[in-house]
Amino acid sequence: MPNRNDAWALLCEYTQNESLRKHALAVEACVRAYARKSGAEEELWGLTALLHDFDYERWPNDAHSATEEHPAGGSAILRERGYPEEMIRAIVTHADYCNVPRETLLEHTLFACDELAGFLTACSLVKPGKSIFEVEPDSVKRKLKDKAFARGVNRDDVRKGAEELGIPIEEHVAFCIAAMREAADTLGLRGNHAASAS
Repeated sequence: MPNRNDAWALLCEYTQNESLRKHALAVEACVRAYARKSGAEEELWGLTALLHDFDYERWPNDAHSATEEHPAGGSAILRERGYPEEMIRAIVTHADYCNVPRETLLEHTLFACDELAGFLTACSLVKPGKSIFEVEPDSVKRKLKDKAFARGVNRDDVRKGAEELGIPIEEHVAFCIAAMREAADTLGLRGNHAASAS
């Protein structure tokens, strides 16, 4: 299997937008944390999350085609480059319009973390210090009810993701906040919060 440097190079080759790259890193942070929690293969899960949208900027798929553009176009590239089928299937299942049912824990986890990671980033960026350390689960729940905030985030997918993992949404939100705090510097979401003494 290609390594993380290969995956990062592939992401950067297809994705120039810094926000989309940061989104990939945020989803990776959340999915890797869940892999550690469940004793799953962290590298496989992490690369799946890192590359789940790598083809999105080039082929945004506004028509929601199951066979063309994102994620079908990217899947073909991943296959050519030797990525495992388990990973490619998980990436396909994160897009409901592909009509491939999610079955494995990796598939459910990727779906559950995708929209939420984007939402938590948006919540961080409206805080005075633009920091994930200022984001708390209660405020996230309130913001989820505010349809005008971060309009692009599908609230149903956020709720459905937690349901698919079989955990309360508050717990899922808190878990992903903690995962993104661990990666705050990489995500550009430390803000003016001092680095922890570790």
